[in-house]
Amino acid sequence: MDELLLRSLTPGVLAVLVRRGADFATAEDAVQDALVEAVRVWPDDAPRDPKGWLVTVAWRRFLDATRANASRRRREDLVEEEPAPGAASAVDDTLQLYFLCAHPSLSPSSAVALTLRAVGGLTTRQIARAYLVPEATMAQRISRAKRTVSGVRFDRPGDVSTVLRVLYLVFNEGYSGDVDLAAEAIRLTRQLAAAIDHPEVAGLLALMLLHHARRASRTAPDGSLVPLAEQDRGLWDTGMIAEGVEILQAALARDRLGEFQAQAAVAALHADAPAAEETDWVQIVEWYDELAGLTDSPVVRLNRAVAVGEADGPRAGLAELAALSDSLPRRTAVAAYLHERDGDLPTAARLYAEAAHKAPTLAERDHLTRQAARLNARLRR
Repeated sequence: MDELLLRSLTPGVLAVLVRRGADFATAEDAVQDALVEAVRVWPDDAPRDPKGWLVTVAWRRFLDATRANASRRRREDLVEEEPAPGAASAVDDTLQLYFLCAHPSLSPSSAVALTLRAVGGLTTRQIARAYLVPEATMAQRISRAKRTVSGVRFDRPGDVSTVLRVLYLVFNEGYSGDVDLAAEAIRLTRQLAAAIDHPEVAGLLALMLLHHARRASRTAPDGSLVPLAEQDRGLWDTGMIAEGVEILQAALARDRLGEFQAQAAVAALHADAPAAEETDWVQIVEWYDELAGLTDSPVVRLNRAVAVGEADGPRAGLAELAALSDSLPRRTAVAAYLHERDGDLPTAARLYAEAAHKAPTLAERDHLTRQAARLNARLRR
């Protein structure tokens, strides 16, 4: 890869985007994305016209970012900063679009990806990260989904489970702070709960409320992440927690357990603990056992390893972690935490630094870097 060539082409590519009407800041981000893609692709498939290739890729990135921002602004106009408890307002067209995009002709995973892209306002990169797959793989999946539904009549809406999966992923993306869609996801889930008597809809709504109730405590004034154990529980929204617990209890009483109810039960146990050291980790492990049986998700097994480490000691947690793939996102960060709890500070410091390089967000990277620096400072004393 000729880095000098890339550097020499960058100003010209940026100028083309600006002339086409792109604002400078977004155009600059798009060009940087195109350069990263060039570093990945060109060694195996060098273009005949490098500048033209960069312009094409950067312009597509700019359009993706513009669409995502426009979609986010439209949705933020519909909601206040915090979702109000109680009955939802009249159903609007957005929820209907979710059902229509979850078309029966698509596989559930393709329907979710298409809906997140077309209606949720998420970029292909964000969706790929949620699915733990490369961006190129997700782009192909979305393209195939578009081809599948092109020409079909959207008169057969998809099933509830697919729509719930979309709402869950939209909420998670908003809750992560990358785009602020959490309140919109809650609003739509309230509408769905008011329209459909389904225990998993209630479970998802309870889960969202219990997580959203902690939002004010998740970051420090400087924007850095605050781990759950260190959060100021006085900042938690007790009214939202009470509503979430009430909804969850009603759903569990119907004895039709699903993954969202089980996840909400874990969140409720965290919310119920007056202090981090009073958390009922034994019950949390039991709920993760239920979740593992329902989903067989590697992320669930990773979270279960943390819970086992809290309930039975860090070495028990590390034993659970050993069965999981090294490529699993956040596995290295969990290993660092458990090694620190086990007293192996050199290993923990090394793993925190390694996890920082793999972190999916800037906030996580900064947090893990600080953890590594903290332990290294202790080791130098």
